[in-house]
Amino acid sequence: MALSSGSPGRTTPFGSPFRSVRHALRLLETVASHPDGISEEDLARRSGVPAIRLAPLLAMLRRDGYLTRLDDGAWAAGQALTELGAGGEEGRRRVREEKLQQALDALRDSLGAAVYFGRYVDGEACVTGVSATADAPMVHEWVDFRAAAHATALGKCLLSQLDHDGRRDHLSRHKAARLTSRTITDPRVLLNALDRQPASVPVLDIQEYAIGTLCAAVPLTAGSTVGCLALSLPLGQAHRLRQAAEALNQQAAPALLSLTL
Repeated sequence: MALSSGSPGRTTPFGSPFRSVRHALRLLETVASHPDGISEEDLARRSGVPAIRLAPLLAMLRRDGYLTRLDDGAWAAGQALTELGAGGEEGRRRVREEKLQQALDALRDSLGAAVYFGRYVDGEACVTGVSATADAPMVHEWVDFRAAAHATALGKCLLSQLDHDGRRDHLSRHKAARLTSRTITDPRVLLNALDRQPASVPVLDIQEYAIGTLCAAVPLTAGSTVGCLALSLPLGQAHRLRQAAEALNQQAAPALLSLTL
């Protein structure tokens, strides 16, 4: 189990979720080494997880099926952790996908917004997971998201995690077309904006992809995966955008953990 510290040359974004996942991994590794269960006191001591973080992390891991509580109060591996260890590569992939979708669904309900998981795969910015409802609808994909990375928060967040040459290569293959009057189409302006994007600040799309739609995205990088979480809101809820973006980041640990295991 390994958690990347982020893209080369950039500060690891959004420290709290990354610290939470590191602590969660310590808890899982400690429990996995005690197949008959381990008391909470011993778990805290052996894992080194700070007491202030222990209870909420144990609750999260229990809720998501990674840990279970035995009748005597000890902690043991839950079904999800057992399946990850015994299901082979296909079984591990299935569990990871299930846990990621559950994390997206929980974020959707908590934020009251459609939530997306994006990855940069084989030179393309792809949306590989979505959670939406009638009350929190997905953005209408009127232009293929893979061709609109320059105009979406999700796409710009992925591009911001590439190095300068990687960004230039992407833009050389995907012309920055004007989708709305707010779309940045000058590659130099876009590259400068990506260079200046602080790692600790959510990437925003204010009607750059579609009129009437606002989006925000935060990096979600584990191992070799260049990924992000994003949300979308209608223009009438613009007052919620920044607060929702910060909440998206602060509640990202379950999604990040599903990629890390």
